[in-house]
Amino acid sequence: MLGMLIIAHAPLASALKSVAQHTFPDCAVTVETLDVSPHASVEEIEADGRDLLARISAREVLILTDVFGATPCNIAQRLAAECDGKVVKVVAGVNVPMLWRALCYAKAGLDTVVERAVAGASQGVIQVSFSRPQNQTSKLGSNDSNHHHHQQ
Repeated sequence: MLGMLIIAHAPLASALKSVAQHTFPDCAVTVETLDVSPHASVEEIEADGRDLLARISAREVLILTDVFGATPCNIAQRLAAECDGKVVKVVAGVNVPMLWRALCYAKAGLDTVVERAVAGASQGVIQVSFSRPQNQTSKLGSNDSNHHHHQQ
């Protein structure tokens, strides 16, 4: 199984790991995170990233980052270029569908995971219409009046 590192503006990396733990508790233990504080220097962030990358025992590592060209992505690119003995790839634009897809395919190999993660991210962005969902009535039936069927 490959390792994963999320580097993003604080608190996004930790929040994404929390979402991963909620949905995929067994897979999420392999995810490391680095929340980039606006007050930290680039050198501090890079050192923390290097330490986290060294902690990951997997030979293949996927680094997910939030915005291409921003500090987290720049640090991720440096880490990927300087890694010793690991194959590291970086994907920018992390969102929940991307993370879930990466976790689902984590055993498939790094190239496949990258491909699936990018597809998951783009397929997860959909304009949602304002119309009522199809095949649902607007008033409750007589047996439904005392039951609330809303998800919390």
